[in-house]
Amino acid sequence: MTPEQLSDVFVAALSDLVSEGVVALPDGVPSQVLVERPKVREHGDYATNVALRLGKRAGLDSRDLAAMLAERLTEHPGVASVEVAGPGFLNVRVAAGAQGALAADIVRAGDAYGTSDVNAGRRINLEFISANPTGPLHLGHTRWAAVGDAIARVLEATGAAVTREFYINDRGGQMDKFGASLRARAHGQEPPEDGYHGKDIADLAARVVAQEPAVLEQDDDQQIATFRDIGFQFQLDEQKAELDEMRTHFDVWFSEHSLHESDAVEHGFAKLKEQGHLFEADGATWMRTTDFGDDKDRVLVRTDGALTYFASDTAYYVNKRERGFDPCMYLLGADHHGYVGRLQAMAACVGDNPGQQLEVLIGQLVKIIQDGEELKLSKRAGTVVTLRELIDLIGVDPLRYTLIRYPVDSPLTLDVAEMTAKNNDNPVYYVQYAHARLSSIMRNAADLGVHLDPDAFDPGQLATDREGDLLRALAEYPRIVARAAELREPHRVSRYLEDTASTFHKFYDTCRVLPQGDEDVTDRHRARLVLVGATRQVLANGLALLGVDAPDRM
Repeated sequence: MTPEQLSDVFVAALSDLVSEGVVALPDGVPSQVLVERPKVREHGDYATNVALRLGKRAGLDSRDLAAMLAERLTEHPGVASVEVAGPGFLNVRVAAGAQGALAADIVRAGDAYGTSDVNAGRRINLEFISANPTGPLHLGHTRWAAVGDAIARVLEATGAAVTREFYINDRGGQMDKFGASLRARAHGQEPPEDGYHGKDIADLAARVVAQEPAVLEQDDDQQIATFRDIGFQFQLDEQKAELDEMRTHFDVWFSEHSLHESDAVEHGFAKLKEQGHLFEADGATWMRTTDFGDDKDRVLVRTDGALTYFASDTAYYVNKRERGFDPCMYLLGADHHGYVGRLQAMAACVGDNPGQQLEVLIGQLVKIIQDGEELKLSKRAGTVVTLRELIDLIGVDPLRYTLIRYPVDSPLTLDVAEMTAKNNDNPVYYVQYAHARLSSIMRNAADLGVHLDPDAFDPGQLATDREGDLLRALAEYPRIVARAAELREPHRVSRYLEDTASTFHKFYDTCRVLPQGDEDVTDRHRARLVLVGATRQVLANGLALLGVDAPDRM
């Protein structure tokens, strides 16, 4: 029995008491009752304060309402006992058979266990990373590469249709500076002072010349354009390949340049004008964002006719909304704190409710330590450490898991040795090892002729404290996933996996799963094998939400 199922039992009991006229609830029966695992095992399997919350509304002493609920719940075949504690708490012990049956339910559900439809029907646009295509992805992009994808995965697990989108900043003066820098390196010259000076620029310039040897015979302006366009495509292809290796796959790569080739910007302006938030002043075109809490109005078109970045951002937001996304989520870096209010005001200016259609998350900085020193400079780019170098140095699994494991609103310092350690002090190793150990038990069972059959075992055999602890841990998984999606906090999944792996190891230390020697296979062996299969499934499902492998052998 899961907490959700027990919640349904409480709701049914309350509904019966109301329909029979025993209890009056002016606000109606709640659709769900919060059921939690008590901190003290002696208090039962689950506890709730529902009688405390509803007693006053019902005009009853909380203990009296709790006693009525306890009487109704004990009639349920899945409930062993209910105790009224303190001023009206209810401590519930689940019948061993009902609790053990959960293991079979998990095995039958397979990859679907933990999923729900709480976000069904929602089309969410999730934009993250959105790096300039003028250089390699680096440490500053790495956190969102992992966490952004994990947020998408937990949202999808709760029924949402999520589009992962990468906004390509391929327009503006930066692109011409990029082309001029490549051209200069191809001619053995220093890039312009305000250009790109990374060590990778020379290598990229050589690749452009190798693909288009005639570029060096073009006039200067044409050379810059050719270097810009081919170099951009090389850089973008590299970014895509590295993100694919990081298991972060984008559904849409949206070009800022394409936004301006269409009528999207003019359409965005029309939307603002329709809402009454576009005005002309001092020879420029402005958006009146101060109407919605921004510290100043924002320029969209400068006096020289040039469009600002905010003009592109506004047109892009309108484009997303008209593609049917609600909400549009932005995952931004630590240097974008000041941008949040601006985006919210912009969404309000086009007629949206920023608290509903727009959501902005800020990720704090990450530092990587190796041999006691902070990794700052890339051997390849000569600037910051690249994503490619981090993948090679740390590996995808430990890199993803560790970045996801912590709340993104806190700065993070990580040690390479700790992330790559092959011991139980390394959380990703600890969880993966638990999965591998479970897989080994399953293989050994097959060799002994003991087969996992969720339809042919006695769930009442899973009655020890350690078995109960593990079953209750597995029962929490759907709620963990739902909460991670609701709060956009996938680190809750990784912490849950670590706790569940620990609970499994304690179970395994005291509960022998398979027969030894000439010992006959018993109902208890069969039941414990189903529990092992269920635990393995939950760890695999959780690791999949983090984009981390669940190895069968280690």
